[in-house]
Amino acid sequence: MSIRWKHLIVLAILAPLLGLAFGWSGLMSVRASTGHWAVTDWFLHWVMRNSVSARAVTTEKAPPLDDLALIPGAAGHFETGCAICHGSPAQGRPASVMAMLPPPPDLKTVVPEWSDGELFEIVKHGVRFTGMPAWPAQSRDDEVWSMVAFLKKLPEMNAEDYIKASGLHGIGHSGEVSPLPITCESCHAESKLNDGSHIPRLAGQSELYLLNALKSYTAKERPSGIMQVAVGTLPVESLPELAAYYAGQAPAVRQKTAQDPALIEKGRVLAESGRVSDKVPACLSCHDRAGANPAYPKLSGQNAAYLRQQLALFQAGTRGGSSYGHLMIDAAKGLAPEDIDALSAYFSQR
Repeated sequence: MSIRWKHLIVLAILAPLLGLAFGWSGLMSVRASTGHWAVTDWFLHWVMRNSVSARAVTTEKAPPLDDLALIPGAAGHFETGCAICHGSPAQGRPASVMAMLPPPPDLKTVVPEWSDGELFEIVKHGVRFTGMPAWPAQSRDDEVWSMVAFLKKLPEMNAEDYIKASGLHGIGHSGEVSPLPITCESCHAESKLNDGSHIPRLAGQSELYLLNALKSYTAKERPSGIMQVAVGTLPVESLPELAAYYAGQAPAVRQKTAQDPALIEKGRVLAESGRVSDKVPACLSCHDRAGANPAYPKLSGQNAAYLRQQLALFQAGTRGGSSYGHLMIDAAKGLAPEDIDALSAYFSQR
């Protein structure tokens, strides 16, 4: 028995040394051109699926994903950051990426194989050894869920549906997407926004506020996977011009959606007077008043869904990006969910 144990100890010492020696020798090929052995390919995919499924068990319950307002921002991000590898209903996968190992999958085919939680796990955390990156802003689960909502719609989208959702400017020659198809207007055009949209209205905001926001996204001080990628494609010197453009735009006259009058009234009282018992200041003491600090955003006429989202981010302490952010984090702490609904309804109708 003693000899057997000695053999095992020697083997335990030699095995990793032999493995290191084999790796050092360079005999192990890492060429993507030769592909994996079938058993290696099966094993890697088996491990990946098991890992994703195991971690998806702990994923928080998915919010309602049938809200069509979740789709446009995610679709625009998909075209900018994902379609280059996965293709889209408007364009196939480039031949160059098909030489990757493993090649990026056709999402219209594989998305139905995954649950909502599993898709969230993949989108948020990425997959090692595949080129699939993690979501750029790990604190923005709301954006990840928006992408999951888009992916679930993707298998049933045709080119026309996708172009409309993503804000693409159109298809060029030979079925190729025209150059630089995604612009700020793809998402932020006044004609595309309504109270249900999770995308903010930029027209009429102060130039200083818009410039500060763009710089914060560029510096990754204000977390947003969608906006960090979008602004990251722009030269820094173009940001003041972009801020000035939207500051000079007049907000479009729009038809206001029906809101509960009692909810709006509750929001008005809270916006005008605050609530001392919960240390909630009056919103209108800083926002939307004569002589207001131009670094503060204008809230009146903003999309209700966007306002709810931003107040929730302030409550969670994940909304940053300016030297005044701590003021809103403190102000939002005392808001109940019904307060957030009331304030969002009030300012969207103001």
